[in-house]
Parts: sequence; structure tokens; C-alpha cells
Amino acid sequence: MPPTEEEAKLVGDRMLLSFVFPAQNDALVKQLQAQKATVFAMDCIPRTLSRGQAFDALSSQANIAGYRAVIEASGVFGRFFAGQMTAAGKVPPAKVMVLGGGVAGLAAVQTAKNMGAIVKLFDVRAAVEEQAKSMGAEFLKVDFEESGEGGGGYAKEMSAEWHAAAREMLTKQCEDVDIVITTALIPGKKAPVMVTEEMVGKMKAGSVTVDLAASAGGNVETTVRDARRGRLAPPASVRTRGR
Repeated sequence: MPPTEEEAKLVGDRMLLSFVFPAQNDALVKQLQAQKATVFAMDCIPRTLSRGQAFDALSSQANIAGYRAVIEASGVFGRFFAGQMTAAGKVPPAKVMVLGGGVAGLAAVQTAKNMGAIVKLFDVRAAVEEQAKSMGAEFLKVDFEESGEGGGGYAKEMSAEWHAAAREMLTKQCEDVDIVITTALIPGKKAPVMVTEEMVGKMKAGSVTVDLAASAGGNVETTVRDARRGRLAPPASVRTRGR
């Protein structure tokens, strides 16, 4: 996480090596500039630059976040992830939908699959389809032709027409799945709203949403930043739809 205003004051005019996210924290950048501090923003080191990969703390933390998202979701979900055969009858496996096929999203897919869930992955980049299938997940597609490939392995901002088609598809999926984990981010911009309040309202009672984009505005319209259950640390948000 970027330093708070109080923490930044303690730096003074010395050197700071930290996550900064300058596009989202203009006031922090101006404060550090006024202090004449020397700042290295770990989040701005290109992940595709071979010399910078040793400093790629963003990817390593995203990998942990994706894993923890599933663990936290399982903690508040009302039943097993894997299907069960019991004397009282059969319990179906949980259905998990992951939005965003970056480092965090793929980690969430792998963890959910390892726990026995049925997993679906959605990403605007067609290249993610092969990765999803290799991990045993279903890759969801929007019935609208538009490339989502952006620079540096990130997704780009999509058109209003594409978002309308995506909303229709995601609304149907939200009615069916038990857990939604969102990880979609666009560098330097507010996180796109992928799951509207209407979609959340159509989810089954006891369903869970985990929004890893909460610090950038959230992918789920009902997200409250830093809302959490148990030990989940900000900036994620975990919410359960009332039974």
C-alpha cells in the first residue's frame, strides 16, 4: 500500500522505496515533491523489462492476493467448495467466477480449482483463453468483437457497446455462480465496474463477492473499501449476500 500522509511526512527529503500508484494518488505525489523526497515507485517498474523483474513486487503480491481471495471466500461461504457425497444426499461443488486473468486472477483460478470448485474466468484479452483452459477453467466470452489487449500485458479500456454486451453476459453468470472474485484493473485509471448492484441482487442467497480492485474504486458496484470479514487485509473487500 502507498504511505499515508503522516507516513510520508516522516520520510522528509530522504529516499522512499514503496508502492505509490501516482496516477491515483496525486496529492501524495505533490506532498513528496514538496518535501524534495527521492521516490522509487515499485508499481511503476515495467514487468516486461527483464532487468526489472527482480523488483516486481506487484506481481508477487498479486499472486498472494489471488490465493487469499479464494481462501477468504471459502471462509464465509456456507458449504464445501468440492462436491460431496453424503448419507443425506449429494452436495454440488461451488461455482466460482473470476473476473480478470492477470496474475491475481490466475492465482485465484488455480486455488479454486485445487479446492474442487467449478471455475469460470473472464478477461477482455483473448490471449488469456489458453491459460484458462490449461488450468481447467471455462473461459467466458462476450458476444461483441473488440480487442482488449493493452500495453505491458495489461487490458485496455473498452467501448460502451462492449460493456453493454458484457453486462448482459455477466448478469446471467451472476445468477448461476456462488462466488465472484474480481481483479480487473487499468493502469492509471479507476477500476471498471464489472458487477453492478442489479447483478449482485440477482445472486443466490449466501453468495460471496471478493473485490481485489477495491482500492481503485472497485469492480463491484456494492463494494465498500476495506470492508472485510476475519483477517482479510485492505484493500480487498469481501461481502456476502444475505441469506
